[in-house]
Amino acid sequence: MGNKNKTISFRVNEDTFAALRDIADERDLSLSALFRDYVDALVEHDGQVRVVPEHEFEASADGDAPFPPTVEVPKGFVREHERLELESEHLREQLDEYKRYAAYLQDRLDDDGGEDVVDLDALDEEGDDEDDREFDVDADEPYQLG
Repeated sequence: MGNKNKTISFRVNEDTFAALRDIADERDLSLSALFRDYVDALVEHDGQVRVVPEHEFEASADGDAPFPPTVEVPKGFVREHERLELESEHLREQLDEYKRYAAYLQDRLDDDGGEDVVDLDALDEEGDDEDDREFDVDADEPYQLG
């Protein structure tokens, strides 16, 4: 399966379309490229993207709050996350191995055709004859140890 491109379409009024066309022309982009860049940024920052005019962006760049906002994550959290990822990968590999082994056993069982199956009721019926018994608790004489 390849990575297929998908098409997104929506309607805007003529004034908005003209404004978008002007923005694309200023940046020397097509409208499609403009929207692709926006969608890529949106996905990259998990939907935490906002469109701001350039003069506001420059003003906020000088301030304390960077855009897009960043979050510091403790190293212990990152290590635990990596450990859990490795463990889950190992468990997936074990599960795949067990599935392959179960399929192998099922194939062996299907290939045998049930030849090794012993019907216990049939054994009981055969063992009812006096001649077939090797050991009878009532018939043998008791003996004492010690």
